[in-house]
Amino acid sequence: MTTIDLDSPLIVYDGAVTRDDIDEWNSDLNDLLGRVTPLFYRTESKRHAEQYIRGLLAPLQRKNGWTIAEYVGESEPKALQRFLNLTPWDVEELLTLNRDYAMEHLASGSAILVADPTGFAKKGRKSVGVQRQYSGTLGRIDNCQIATFLAYVTPDRGRVLLDRRLYLPEKSWLADRDRCAEAGVPEDISFKTRPEQVIEMIDAAVAAKIPFAWFTADEEFGQNPGLRNHLQASGISYVMAVPKNTTFIDPTGQQIILDDLAPRLNHTTWQRRACGIGTKGYRVYDWALLPSSDPEHQYMIRRSIEDGELAYYHCYNPNSVGFGELVNVAGARWPIEECFGAGKNEVGLDEYQVRKYDAWYRHITLAMLAHTFLAITAQKARKKGPDENMSASPSRIYPTNHPEQERHDASTENSSISPSPKYADSSQS
Repeated sequence: MTTIDLDSPLIVYDGAVTRDDIDEWNSDLNDLLGRVTPLFYRTESKRHAEQYIRGLLAPLQRKNGWTIAEYVGESEPKALQRFLNLTPWDVEELLTLNRDYAMEHLASGSAILVADPTGFAKKGRKSVGVQRQYSGTLGRIDNCQIATFLAYVTPDRGRVLLDRRLYLPEKSWLADRDRCAEAGVPEDISFKTRPEQVIEMIDAAVAAKIPFAWFTADEEFGQNPGLRNHLQASGISYVMAVPKNTTFIDPTGQQIILDDLAPRLNHTTWQRRACGIGTKGYRVYDWALLPSSDPEHQYMIRRSIEDGELAYYHCYNPNSVGFGELVNVAGARWPIEECFGAGKNEVGLDEYQVRKYDAWYRHITLAMLAHTFLAITAQKARKKGPDENMSASPSRIYPTNHPEQERHDASTENSSISPSPKYADSSQS
């Protein structure tokens, strides 16, 4: 009979991961935790921060207060709940740490910033920001919270979440100050539309000297003139989806409706191009690029080669980059969905059991940091190559030596500009 020592590390080999790999992942996690704990004043807070991050990375079917507490050896979840809800610590310092940690390993002057909202289904009416509202994540109107995120996507398949804003509905929440006070919403918080939240996050990235070349988002943002004008005034090139009834002035001075123009385009206008790699291989569509009366603005139409479905894009292209790069930027919107998928499946991004404003931001930011750790570990594995390590990257890396799995298989390509001085060296790593 074989005796298993439960106190010793459990290692399951799949033929691609070695003990050296696991030791390296554990070492990297310990280094990261060594950077996190100085953000907390109290000894117990330092311990709880480490416990929570390890719990988010653990092989748990669900990652809530009880399961994480049990995993890290606590008899009940009260201490970790207090850590999220009451213990004094600055979550924005943790967000800065997450950003700097990501840039040390992933910074690229060719990167793309991507904005997108995601929904978190919730019951009741006490959770901050919850109401019946449409969620693209859920695909329906439901009782949920909505948050807007900013992701960072690099040409060599790196993708992490950089920033986040909880969307607070104006009438059902911010107009009801008693309800806000009960949920811990600060008095100085005012209503922001999701495009306005994106502007805040982009400005924060620019202020932090995050190197990037483009911005992309779906049509909720692409049709917003305030966001477009802000990007143009800031000199930020973009490719954003727009509705089919979008109009523009062509070089002859004629007003054109995109959806009306698409059926009339000559077959030579369309080019078949891939806009990245997904789980089923290259994402291939037919694309048409249309000039406007303003040479800095162009429009694209994407046509599915399977069913002919059309999608439309507005391109602010002051540097006159080529057709292929515009297609690649349009395709870079999918990686933020992969961040959401990995965040929710692997690090409990959506499995929180908190209702208060501060606690929501704390859980989400801790989950973002855990996801960034996985993304950076995957990046290191890719750089080693198939002869030295895995042929694909791990989506789950269990620091307590549990089996590993693989994910993160989409990529994007785009142009290069010089990274900011702050992250210039790391962009070459």
